Amino acid sequence: MKASVAIQVLPATENDEELVRIVDEVIAYIKSTGLNCYVGPFETTIEGEDYDQLMDIMKECQHIAIRAGAPKVSAYIKVVYEPEGEILTIDKKVTKHHQA
Repeated sequence: MKASVAIQVLPATENDEELVRIVDEVIAYIKSTGLNCYVGPFETTIEGEDYDQLMDIMKECQHIAIRAGAPKVSAYIKVVYEPEGEILTIDKKVTKHHQA
């Protein structure tokens, strides 16, 4: 893996149910990309080889939240990018914490 991004999408909503509905639409989009992702309680992490593809996904997450009905959306994004090497993968970071 060359890049990993984590995004927390915070749509402005009138209630928690609407917030969850919109965030669920964003997560469904992220999953539809076919890239490896990990959904956590505060953010979703995605990893891939193509940095530009990941940035396009980050941008589309905002558009999806607006199209889903949010009048405004904030997003907090973390990026790790190593074009000439390898980053720590999601599996290397969290698998040991989720084994039975």
